[in-house]
Amino acid sequence: MSLMPLNENMSAGVIARFLKAQGVDRIFSLCGGHIMPIWMRADAEGIQIIDVRDERAAIYMAHAHSELTGKLGVALVTAGPGVTNAMTGIANAHVARASILVLSGLPPRAQENRGALQDIVHTDLLKSITRYARTVRQSSLVLQELDEAVSRAMGAGGEPGPVYLDFPTDVLREKVPRAIQMLEHFRPKIIRPLLPHADDVAEAVRILWSAKKPLVISGRGARGAQKELCEFLDKLGAVYLDTGESKGLVPDGHPSVVAAMRGKVMGDADVVVTLGRRLDFQLAYGSPAVFGSAKFVRIGEVPTEVRDNRRGDVEIHANPAKTLDAINQCVGTRISSVDREWAKSLRLKHEERAQRLAESMSTAPSDDQGRIHPNRVLAELQKQMSKDSVVVADGGDFLAFARVGLNANTYLDPGSLGCIGIGTAFGIAASLACPGKDVVVATGDGAFGFNAMEIDTAVRHKAPVLIVVANNGAWQIEVHDQTDTHGKVVGTKLQVSNYAQMAQAFGMYAERVTSADDLEGAIKRAMQNRPALLDVLVSPEAKSSDAKTGLAWVPDLQALAAWDDAEKAWRQD
Repeated sequence: MSLMPLNENMSAGVIARFLKAQGVDRIFSLCGGHIMPIWMRADAEGIQIIDVRDERAAIYMAHAHSELTGKLGVALVTAGPGVTNAMTGIANAHVARASILVLSGLPPRAQENRGALQDIVHTDLLKSITRYARTVRQSSLVLQELDEAVSRAMGAGGEPGPVYLDFPTDVLREKVPRAIQMLEHFRPKIIRPLLPHADDVAEAVRILWSAKKPLVISGRGARGAQKELCEFLDKLGAVYLDTGESKGLVPDGHPSVVAAMRGKVMGDADVVVTLGRRLDFQLAYGSPAVFGSAKFVRIGEVPTEVRDNRRGDVEIHANPAKTLDAINQCVGTRISSVDREWAKSLRLKHEERAQRLAESMSTAPSDDQGRIHPNRVLAELQKQMSKDSVVVADGGDFLAFARVGLNANTYLDPGSLGCIGIGTAFGIAASLACPGKDVVVATGDGAFGFNAMEIDTAVRHKAPVLIVVANNGAWQIEVHDQTDTHGKVVGTKLQVSNYAQMAQAFGMYAERVTSADDLEGAIKRAMQNRPALLDVLVSPEAKSSDAKTGLAWVPDLQALAAWDDAEKAWRQD
């Protein structure tokens, strides 16, 4: 075999140089022959390759990298099964609107459609879950297609999200004429924020400053608007709910935060502001059955954050930070009409509930077999984590416990696709993207199993992540559903496997924790020896809020049983 050595002017070299020019310093990948030219040239350009054990993990890591850095996440997967393995991760990034670029390869053009190894039309599979999916069959088009794909990924002309390009291997080895390598394509892609119209700002101010019981709900699109949002809440006097998409955006100590009073405040509000947040199942689709006769003010930079399910009395298609700043400037020192006693009462009740929850979590008893209550695990983690920790929560039942009981300034979870199994991969990427911060993955044993092999990746790349596996030997939320709804358990039990021994076999520091009294010391040791894993035996008898509310058995009209009942009653009127 005699091949021309790869160089910077071949398509693969141009791709690597383009990525370097965009500020990409890390690629998540699993090697394969069809992508090897890109792999080798990326290394030559000084781009770090985080090699993983499964392509799903590569996508998850690129996703988390993008979420945490605000930059493009890049994954490189090989042809055929490399792409199909990656599809779940790409679908999750699609729903989450994460800016990632996925690159792959194809058989050489002369072998296409002849039964070549790993020959499949990837783009047909990916068009519905990407913002852009193209095959590049000419070296002269490599830069043009990269330019367009990255622009789309970052949200140019629409909402951000995953994009996909693949290249026949012979194209990757083909020279790109120097004349075509124009600097305009290499320039970093800068997406300017959309600015609000002054008339829309004035109308929003009119509605909001006359409201008695305004509620603000933030989502993914509000990230980066912390300063403006806190000032807005102070000026308006509104109450505030975050979601998993924006948890930590407003500090828990802010007087507007009333997370523990979610159900009541959603029913009380006369004006609801959605800030970069879809009205999805987590918010009852904005239904009047839950929100009553409230007016809506919708603010978001992408259409799905402005017009889904409920139209707004005001709809501002603009950057949330810029919009809030404009509102803050517009109102100046004007006093709102907010019922301060109502807001104060909700805050006091929130604090009381939060305090009771904290106390009950720290003293949650083990079951009669000594298995630890999940809340006890979370309480101890919360006590030992630093204030600027990054938390990744994963699982079904355990995720429900963690969503309520574990707070951090930066929080990631599977999102509205419900793509459990992201925990270990997200955690590894987070620990690499956020050096110096504590990164804690709180995951159920079922969810951990999806990407358990990535502990090998954590060890090899010295990613300082702590993985806490809540091990109850079951898909517990489904066990509860089957027991309550059907009276028997079918196919939802797992082994109470020793995940600590598994981690130790890969060279990771790990302990099995079987007693609540041992939690404090085990967490301290694990934090000091990261990457680390704690295999904590938790009680399957503990029942999360999601298990209690009907989320597991999927009501007909709404996600939660109480909302479903309210929706049915409302529709009968």
